Amino acid sequence: MMACEKSKTWETFSAKETFALGKSMGESAVAGEIICLNGDLGTGKTVFTQGFAAGLGITEPVTSPTFTIVGEYDEGRLPFYHFDVYRIADPEEMYEIGFEEYLFGEGVCMIEWAQLVEELLPKERTEILIEKDPARGFDYRKITVKVLGNEGNEG
Repeated sequence: MMACEKSKTWETFSAKETFALGKSMGESAVAGEIICLNGDLGTGKTVFTQGFAAGLGITEPVTSPTFTIVGEYDEGRLPFYHFDVYRIADPEEMYEIGFEEYLFGEGVCMIEWAQLVEELLPKERTEILIEKDPARGFDYRKITVKVLGNEGNEG
């Protein structure tokens, strides 16, 4: 099967705008959605994720779970599972934390540094890349969202 891909790009000029874009996406998130979040250190992945969580109705603080690998938030309209796989040495470690149960559960998964475990991810997912461009300003971000799916779907 050929993959179907839809892509859209936003530009934000402050952490507040990056948060707002994440919040908007969180408001429209659906159960079972898998979001892969990539970008260099300091690009705003956590700010985006905090906005996304707010869009789900989560009010508790959302921090990057770098040392715990996954943070679970159940107070919003959908369960939210926030992964940070930056410190994963071997993708097989993901199975030890029950990764598949999260992926195929009733919640929404946000996976920071998803490119590090790409071989474990389903073909149907949303990929988000956050990039800086110092020439455009310290707080400028280019946020590209790609929805990946199978040919038989809308995309």
